[in-house]
Amino acid sequence: MSHWQPTATDVWQGRNDLAESPEALRLFQVVGQQDEPRPVVLLGFACDEGVKRNHGRIGAAAAPDALRKMLANLAAHAGHHRLTDGGTLMVGETPLEEAQETFSQGVTAYQQRGVRTLVFGGGHETAFAHGLGIYRAHPNKTVGIINFDAHLDLRRNDVATSGTPFRQLAQHCEQHQKPFHYLCVGASLAANTQALVNEAHRLKVEIVWDTDALTRTLDDLCDQIRTFMGKCEIVYLTVDLDVLPAWQMPGVSAPAAVGLPIERLLPLIGAICESPSLWGADLVEYNPSLDPLQSGARTAARIAWQILHQWNIGERP
Repeated sequence: MSHWQPTATDVWQGRNDLAESPEALRLFQVVGQQDEPRPVVLLGFACDEGVKRNHGRIGAAAAPDALRKMLANLAAHAGHHRLTDGGTLMVGETPLEEAQETFSQGVTAYQQRGVRTLVFGGGHETAFAHGLGIYRAHPNKTVGIINFDAHLDLRRNDVATSGTPFRQLAQHCEQHQKPFHYLCVGASLAANTQALVNEAHRLKVEIVWDTDALTRTLDDLCDQIRTFMGKCEIVYLTVDLDVLPAWQMPGVSAPAAVGLPIERLLPLIGAICESPSLWGADLVEYNPSLDPLQSGARTAARIAWQILHQWNIGERP
């Protein structure tokens, strides 16, 4: 049965430079522990059942603590003191749908208290659990999803997988007579069948293909993102790490041949973090077993570091 597990004390460790200066702090020295009240909570979703169902390479269930460990030793600057660690939902043999419901309820509870959620998955099945929690926490608000991903994740399937989360969220919106706003940046046409592209068109999904994301100016891309956010009162950011090129992110089930490199990804994420409408963000699909040199973990931790550093925590809408 799934259960919430506090993060072990040996996860948040790193180099101690306090002898040099009281300002020489790293994240392990400023993060709140055991759910200490802070504006942002870090949650783990230790699950890769969705990846398994989607015929991918399993191992992402080990990602939450692997990413915490890599984040821990990064320098602490503005924004990082706002983070507390709320632990990880250990899914184990629990049916995926039950685990997603449990995680969703946890997200809703935090956000209803005014706490924003940063989540380390797990496979991209994490997004249905996280996203559903956000929709439920803001029932009278317009929610927009921004997904950096090589895949549209709109598959039709009888059961939930890592390839179905946004189709599931679209169905949730339809059932509750809500608009479905979804922007996918970095998708690869070579990795998405015509059936998936047709489904995206049916749902009026905005797509920035990987080749366009590499050739358009950053200002142009940021303007499109800001225009999309302007239609939404609540924004949910999800980063499938396979959006990065394989040479920057080897540790995913489906490495990208082209991909959106981190030097272009970070400014786009920064544009999203400027908005106080951002209420949830997650990083998914990292698989430590496929990343023996930990280069992918370093890249993912840098993205999480940037989100926390730039996150505009405004007044609750």
